[in-house]
Amino acid sequence: MSVKREDVLEIIEAIGGKDNIRTATHCVTRLRLVLNDEKKVDKERLEAIDLVKGSFSSNGQFQVVIGQGLVNKAYQILAEETGIEHASKQDVKDAATQNLNPLQRAIKVLADIFIPILPAIVTAGLLMGLNNILTGPGIFYDEKSVIDVHKQWADFASIINLIANTAFVFLPGLIGWSAVKRFGGSPLLGIVLGLMLVHPDLLNAWSYASAEKIPTWNLFGFEVDKIGYQGQVLPILFASYLLAKIEMFLDKRVHDSIKLLVVAPVALLITGFAAFILIGPVTFFIGNMLTDSVVWVFDHVSWLGGLLYGGLYAVMVITGMHHTFLAVDLQLVGSEGGTFLWPILALSNIAQGSAALAMMVVAKKENEKLRGLAGTSAISAYLGITEPAMFGVNLRYRYPFISALIGSAIGGVLLAMTGTKAFSIGVGGLPGFLSIIPEYWIPFFIGMAICIVVPFVLTIVWSKFSKNEPA
Repeated sequence: MSVKREDVLEIIEAIGGKDNIRTATHCVTRLRLVLNDEKKVDKERLEAIDLVKGSFSSNGQFQVVIGQGLVNKAYQILAEETGIEHASKQDVKDAATQNLNPLQRAIKVLADIFIPILPAIVTAGLLMGLNNILTGPGIFYDEKSVIDVHKQWADFASIINLIANTAFVFLPGLIGWSAVKRFGGSPLLGIVLGLMLVHPDLLNAWSYASAEKIPTWNLFGFEVDKIGYQGQVLPILFASYLLAKIEMFLDKRVHDSIKLLVVAPVALLITGFAAFILIGPVTFFIGNMLTDSVVWVFDHVSWLGGLLYGGLYAVMVITGMHHTFLAVDLQLVGSEGGTFLWPILALSNIAQGSAALAMMVVAKKENEKLRGLAGTSAISAYLGITEPAMFGVNLRYRYPFISALIGSAIGGVLLAMTGTKAFSIGVGGLPGFLSIIPEYWIPFFIGMAICIVVPFVLTIVWSKFSKNEPA
């Protein structure tokens, strides 16, 4: 398929004309636009254009789905017709931030910090799943693991476990790199700060509860607990913010000739003392309180927790609030040994894919565009990427989206009531079982079946009575 200039001109008109475009760039599949007034967008006209496969607004950006291999050509024509200069993705993000309220900005900050480290976390989760397939008893042999029966695999599994655990053992280092970079400081100092919080000389955070005696520093009569912050998220986030601000403050005021001797050492020294004396203990307490609160809900009213999280997760994706739960998942992995939230997320993605797949079935043969988009976006959702299915298909017709919410809510109740846990964040779709603790595979597979069948059937039945039937 080629990109026609008239289609791009139609896109410009549908989004409110060239005067409504503040800045623009593109990624692999989408035009990413910051508009002066998104209310001027005619979405019905926009999505009727052959070139357009869907559109949505997220984090202050209006994004038009074009497709891989075509979006760059569409952008070139758009730039020629509007006279806008090519902007970097960071320029667009900075411009988009101006459209956000304080809560949305806070959520965006969390997203900017955690999304860059997700590949490492997801990879670690998958590898932990592989390790536990080898070491978990009762999966292939009665009450025995693979390495119990085939002892030559034991060291192989041990190396896999070491590779997988590294991302979690040194999680503060990953977060420190990303957070300090996001706050405007040196990423290298962020890594040092994160590793400092898990230094081997400190009492391991996982041993804190069972330790008979907590080691301390005596700072001129003031006792400071000598503990590490393995698996903790909040201490490194707040410490990274302080480090970046101190570094930036000093960088503007210290003469270039002595910056190397002053800026980094002073910033790390101040932040280090603050982290161990104040930031660490306070945020460690807050983080544990938040975790305990979530755990309490799922322990005492599990069905309600599963219903709400399963039923509303896709809604949170629309607002961007789902990024806040990345921190909760990582905190649960660090303090509880696994997360019961992420398995529900995986089912939510599957449910959105099933609803989109049903739309491919019910769409009339003449509507090849919808059938093609629904089919490809369903596959994408089954593999963990739901935006094409949600914004390109399900939300456009509404009832597929609601059908998916119902399916994921039912699946969420099942997983919550059975206490299903994942070792870590993984691929949030059909491959998600690899990150699930093997003893919970059966309820997870049942939940997967629910989220495949229920949204699919509901969408097909609902389409028979809906006025918003796909043409």
